[in-house]
Amino acid sequence: MSAALMSSSSLNFPRLPSPLAWRNCVAAGVALGLHALVLGLLLAQWPSSVPEAPQVRTLTTRLITLMPPATPQPEVVPLPPVAPEPVKPLEPVVEVPRPDPRIQQQKLEQAALARKRVEERKREEQRLEQQRLERERVEQQLARQQEQQRLAAEQALAAERARQAEVAAAASRQYLPIAKEAPDYPERALDKGIEGDCTVSYRVNPQGRVENPQVVGECHPLFIRPSLSAAKSFRYQPRIVDGQAVAVDGVKNTFHYRIE
Repeated sequence: MSAALMSSSSLNFPRLPSPLAWRNCVAAGVALGLHALVLGLLLAQWPSSVPEAPQVRTLTTRLITLMPPATPQPEVVPLPPVAPEPVKPLEPVVEVPRPDPRIQQQKLEQAALARKRVEERKREEQRLEQQRLERERVEQQLARQQEQQRLAAEQALAAERARQAEVAAAASRQYLPIAKEAPDYPERALDKGIEGDCTVSYRVNPQGRVENPQVVGECHPLFIRPSLSAAKSFRYQPRIVDGQAVAVDGVKNTFHYRIE
């Protein structure tokens, strides 16, 4: 509109308008008409009511906590489709017969009786095992006692033998022979090649001389006389008991006749 006013101020010149001026006037008029049209439209559509007060907008802030970034999920491999299982036909429902209380009670009594028998059998086995162990213990004690008695008897026998040997050795020492001469070999036995043994038993008197010699056991007749003669010639150291010389009976000597 101001431009139109400035354009209208040029009409005061007395000179004739040029074609350019005419074009400017036409443009100004067209512009003025357009402005008037727009103004009329605005006035027609202008609201008659009082405009509402502008609403005050409030800016609201909210603190939001962001979750940590999710870890990448492994790639899910789709499973091959599974064929559906065939639907089994429903089996007919069989009604289970209820047990008879009397039969159940009888079974319980039988089970209790069986347990009682098992316990009795176990007690009997334990009793037999204890008896066996007791019997074995008694037998072992008897065996040990018998072994001790046997050892004691052997020891006593060995002691008695040792004592007898000591007595015999002491007795033999008390009448040890002082002189013994071998008998002469009979010539007839030598000629015939006869050999043998001859045992002579006799008594040694307190003086150590041989008395009453006799042949004991088997002896060849050719060896009897020389054996008795040789025994008579023996001399012994007499046995001394309580400081006195005593005689010793049953002294034996065996003569061996061998041809070399």
